Amino acid sequence: MANKNDAGSTGSNLETDIAARTDSYFNRTKRIVARFGDKLVTYAIFLRRPVVCAPRLMLDWLLEAARQRGTTVDVDLMYQEGDWVGAGEPIVYLTGSMMHLSDLETILLQKIGPACVAAHNAYQMAMALPNAAFLAMEARHCAGGEMQDIMGYAASVGSAAARREGARGFIGCANDLTAHWFGAERGFGTMPHSLIGYAGSTVRAAEMFRETFPDEPMTVLVDYFGREVSDALAVCHRFPHLAAAGQLSFRLDTHGGRFLEGLNPAESYAVLERYAPGAIRRYRSESELRYLVGTGVSVAAIWHMREALNEAGYPKVRIVVSSGFGVEKCRVMADAKAPIDVVGTGSFIPDQWHETYATADIVEYDGVPMVKIGREFLLRKNGARKRGIESLSASSQGLPADAMSPR
Repeated sequence: MANKNDAGSTGSNLETDIAARTDSYFNRTKRIVARFGDKLVTYAIFLRRPVVCAPRLMLDWLLEAARQRGTTVDVDLMYQEGDWVGAGEPIVYLTGSMMHLSDLETILLQKIGPACVAAHNAYQMAMALPNAAFLAMEARHCAGGEMQDIMGYAASVGSAAARREGARGFIGCANDLTAHWFGAERGFGTMPHSLIGYAGSTVRAAEMFRETFPDEPMTVLVDYFGREVSDALAVCHRFPHLAAAGQLSFRLDTHGGRFLEGLNPAESYAVLERYAPGAIRRYRSESELRYLVGTGVSVAAIWHMREALNEAGYPKVRIVVSSGFGVEKCRVMADAKAPIDVVGTGSFIPDQWHETYATADIVEYDGVPMVKIGREFLLRKNGARKRGIESLSASSQGLPADAMSPR
């Protein structure tokens, strides 16, 4: 069904919304075709880079728009949701009235391109750290509710693909709006930095949280005062029963402008010599070295915290990490076997937005193959591209379970 964040989801409101959001030449094309005669056309939709197929939001919106217009759209989905798609490979062919499809192109591309790239990023991150659980924390970086929903959906698709290969993947998100994509009723999270400042101390913030939510596991931020290790041990001392039961976690979110408590360049190298010597004995790029022994939440910082907790008798206390955990950082963490339990991240949001630009081209007019020069690779030559995916009409209420459910 139509996304609840889309403006104007019914009747004339939908038409007004489409007309306002679409590129004007598509609106003009619709009027011209209506005047000179409609044709049955087939669109091919693709991206120029490898992605993970995440078409559901686009197709749900398309079918709802077609239903309200009283028209039919046949959907030939070339890849299942969660499948890897090569650069330039058509993800889907859409066949229907040119008059009714021409003004939908802009919005259709908005809904599929970013989702596919973000799903690919989420998949890569989860596969890089297969034993860690991920928490989607992208909402603060999104430009409104619709983007938030697209990114949450994308993370769930990439995560499901990674789980099929043995990774834990994303276990949830940090807000209620997108929690349903992860099979949850609400978002996860305990405390922001502002609560630490309000309480005046890390221990007092933990006490306040516990008094308010006495039955929930607790994750405590420990970088506010720059005493990550000291404050973590103080909280463990205050709540030894939670620490012993594995219901206490500490989130490392140290600012990139300083080292975690007790570390400096020399001590960071020393920590890695103790726990991951191979990680620093081969060539590293500048960014890889920063992730290993630099400021902020580095591999050395995570090992240093784990070492301190273990030596103090708290081996069951978990470590949650955040701050820039994109694909590359996750790979470096995995290479150094960083003892990470949970990763909180929104860095599956594409950082090069131009890579999310999906493209649609008409490849058939009334059954006759035709496409602009240079895009011949999109043509369905003798039906060779068809994979036997069931076509859908506008009367469908959604995609067939075998085509869209995570495998």
